[in-house]
Amino acid sequence: MVISRYHRVAGYDWIAIPLVPYLYSVSRLDDVPSFADEKAVARIRDEYRRSHLQALIPDGPDGSAPRGDWIQLVGAAYDRKMYVFEVESTREQDQELIRELNSQANHEQFNLFFRNCSDFARKIFTTYYPGIMHRSFVADAGITTPKQIAKSMVKYAKHHPEVGLDVYYISQVPGTPSSKPVHGVLESIVRSKKYLVPLAFFHPAIAGGLAAGYLAEGRFNPERYAKQAFYIPPDKVARHRSDPRVLSDNRAPITNRRSFSDR
Repeated sequence: MVISRYHRVAGYDWIAIPLVPYLYSVSRLDDVPSFADEKAVARIRDEYRRSHLQALIPDGPDGSAPRGDWIQLVGAAYDRKMYVFEVESTREQDQELIRELNSQANHEQFNLFFRNCSDFARKIFTTYYPGIMHRSFVADAGITTPKQIAKSMVKYAKHHPEVGLDVYYISQVPGTPSSKPVHGVLESIVRSKKYLVPLAFFHPAIAGGLAAGYLAEGRFNPERYAKQAFYIPPDKVARHRSDPRVLSDNRAPITNRRSFSDR
């Protein structure tokens, strides 16, 4: 199950959706296509919406698929490749999280700067392991980002091997434009000539300060961990935790979790 905060989806702040539909917009792994262009992805998403999400996402005025951010709910693997950073939890912890979420009003509260989807993830993981995540006021100007979430988890696991951090890699389904690397706030400026070159020309001191901040706190490459991560092929996604034999040999598994403490 995937639980996340969304923006402009049926007026809810968070929604839970099964893992396979979230990744591939189908109910059965046998139906995951090996190739899907943009038209095919739109069709697959709409078919799942009509079958399972009509109550949340009704048809448009003309009976067609409505526009909007509802597509965030289904078919994420058509848009991008993903790195999954996973920690251990107990059944009691999971049940406590469910009780906490269900006890609160679930109305849209999305805010890019203070209540974005990464802030939601930070809150969730902090209920399991207090102190596991934090914002970066240097690298991300205080905005919580996906890269900062992953970086915090790896840093925490260095000193707390009991969290059992594992990393998984889920590839993008071929057919749509390849996804781009994820960047933090400061990294987006420093690594972009469109922003950095004019800034360096007119305000070299500011540009130098931004570069120094990025070198100090903004560097984190998930590819580094994906090279040692399990690769989960589409037909094995739903079963990887219950049966480790379903993991592909395309990536070398992390056999010694203490290796995180050496980085």
